[in-house]
Amino acid sequence: MVGPGRNPARYEGPAVRFENVGLRYGRQTETLRDVSFDLEPGSFTFLTGASGAGKTTLLKLIYLALRPTRGLITAFGQDVATLPREAVPALRRRVGVVFQEFRLLDHLSAFDNAALPLRLAGLKPKAYRDDVGELLAWVGLGERMHAMPATLSGGEKQRLAIARAVVGKPDVLLADEPTGNVDHEMALRILRLFVELNRLGTTVLIASHDQDLVRQSGKPVMHLARGKLGPASVGRAA
Repeated sequence: MVGPGRNPARYEGPAVRFENVGLRYGRQTETLRDVSFDLEPGSFTFLTGASGAGKTTLLKLIYLALRPTRGLITAFGQDVATLPREAVPALRRRVGVVFQEFRLLDHLSAFDNAALPLRLAGLKPKAYRDDVGELLAWVGLGERMHAMPATLSGGEKQRLAIARAVVGKPDVLLADEPTGNVDHEMALRILRLFVELNRLGTTVLIASHDQDLVRQSGKPVMHLARGKLGPASVGRAA
């Protein structure tokens, strides 16, 4: 079975650490205020909160799409604020992201969408063809690997987005509302896929407003409200 693997680079402490992080757009009120938490290697955590609470913003800070206005963010033992620009791509490759809107390329097949991170990294198709095919089979798209995105269902697009996010074997996987466009049965299937990825060693953080899914997972939960992180809790086991 193809699955994510731990990056060989070593680091001490949490995979991701936020210490009193704040983020402000211009002169507006801070979107995030005094946010502190650790994501331990191999952990599985949900991030909940109402629309506009700052969940997507927090994920963007982790994968370096945004920089904090204040506070300290450490990723794999490195202070992201002092990270040289040339080191950013390598760090980003250690973080897989499942975007809320999928961001699939309509002119590429399911196989080519999944393989895109490897292709952009300079690998030749013969070096990854078998692995990508096995990964697509693992997420239930083995018979759809040549299909174009327009012909895929919402659940199939979501699983393809997950395959693309993990094809480079990231240390950390972030998912932004990954079950927002599928029914409950498919949401549970996607949850089981994330649990399996986590079992194979990937640190998982899922931003979700699906309280039923969170409760059934039995996983730790961080809750954002008005830009502040409340005490951690634990979802009810299924």
